[in-house]
This record gives sequence, structure tokens and C-alpha cells, in this order.
Amino acid sequence: MGYRNAQEIFPEGLLKQIQRYVSGETIYIPARDERKAWGETSGYQQYIRERNEKIRADFSAGQAIEELMDKYTLSYDSIKRIVYSRKEIAMLKYSATLSSAKAYADAGKMDAWIHLYLNEDGRNIPFSDGLKLFDRYYFSPALFPVSLFKRCAGPEPEMKYRIDPDWWEHKVKELEKAVRTDPDMSPLMVHYVDGEFELNDGNHRHKAYENLGIENAWVIIWITEEAERDDFMEKYGEYVKNCKVIRR
Repeated sequence: MGYRNAQEIFPEGLLKQIQRYVSGETIYIPARDERKAWGETSGYQQYIRERNEKIRADFSAGQAIEELMDKYTLSYDSIKRIVYSRKEIAMLKYSATLSSAKAYADAGKMDAWIHLYLNEDGRNIPFSDGLKLFDRYYFSPALFPVSLFKRCAGPEPEMKYRIDPDWWEHKVKELEKAVRTDPDMSPLMVHYVDGEFELNDGNHRHKAYENLGIENAWVIIWITEEAERDDFMEKYGEYVKNCKVIRR
């Protein structure tokens, strides 16, 4: 099924009205006073399903969302909705919780949970896009000593990502309250590199854990290089002996 550029068909005023509802997407406009046969309608639905499968395949192969936008002439939100559609992962219910992360890990979909979290609750799309640039090793959530991890965000001068001191303190205090009442908070995300742990997501929670004297926290570990994976297993394998390892 082909398509025509709307700029070549609609008057400018009408096109602006249409763009209020849909922009950068392929839409189907039925003929006036014409009833479509079932075969024609189902054929279009089949076309959409096949197109979406191609988009997901390209995304899994490493193509960025921006590339897919150009390739399929769809908006950013449309591509994101297709590649991260919760309906595509049967029987799994996403939420920003430890139990949800464990369920995805058990189904071999740890990376899917990570990208859903970063694109929604974590609000860190650049981190999500960066993770897709190379294959990674992901370890399903495991309990680790909080003291092992180095924050990369905070108000301190040496932090890679500086955060306003007042906002930092406010956020940490709010999380201290949440930690006391919610045993199902989402796991921290940590990168093991050069023999050290860098805390990528959960810096505020990490500080809240420290303030509350909590010694162990649930963590998702990710590693890029095979040599670093071997080094990690030699030094810290006891913490992940019951975990699933996923390569994506």
C-alpha cells in the first residue's frame, strides 16, 4: 500500500487542523459513501502488523528511534509506542517495581523492562538509547551492598552530574519516606566498568538508603565487555549466583 504526502493534497489551513490530531504518521482515509469489504480492511490491518514487526526487528538490530522515524515516516511517539508496546510482551505487566523487573527477568526480557522504565518512569531516554548502541550483559535483580556503588549525580563538586543542593535534599527526603513504606521500589541500575560500579540510575535512592542505614539494595547490573563480565564474576559472582544473565 502506497501513500501520498498530505502537503500535496490538503489546503494549508486544513492540514494544520489535521496535524493537531496526527503528525508524521500514515493514516487511512476511506472513500466517501463507500463501504469497504472485509478483505480490504483486514488487508490494511495486516499491513500495519507487518510494518510494526519490521520496526521492532530494526529496533532490536540496533537502529535508533530517530532513524526509524525517517525510514517509516512516523513520529517519535509512534515509534516508541510500537517498540515498547506492553501488549507485545504477553502476560507481563510493566510497573516501576522490583517485582515487575523480576518477572521480566524470569521471562528473559530484562532489557525490555529496563527500556520501558527509562522511557517512562525513569525519564531518561538518552540513557536508554545509549544502552542500545552495543550488546550488553544484564544480570537480573540481585541484592548487593550499597557501599559498593559510586554515585555519579549529586550536589558535590566532584560529581559527573551536578544537582542543585536544595532539590537534591528535598528529593532524598521524599525517597526516605517512600523507602520506609514501599518494599517493592524499582532496583538501582549499575554499570560495572574498569573494576568499579558506577551508579547510573537511582542516585537519590542510594543516598536515601545510606541515610536510613540500609546496607543492601536490589540492583540490576549491566556490563559491556566480556572480559569485564569475567572479572565481575570472579570478584562478585556470589551475589548473582541465582540470577539470570541476558545478552542483548
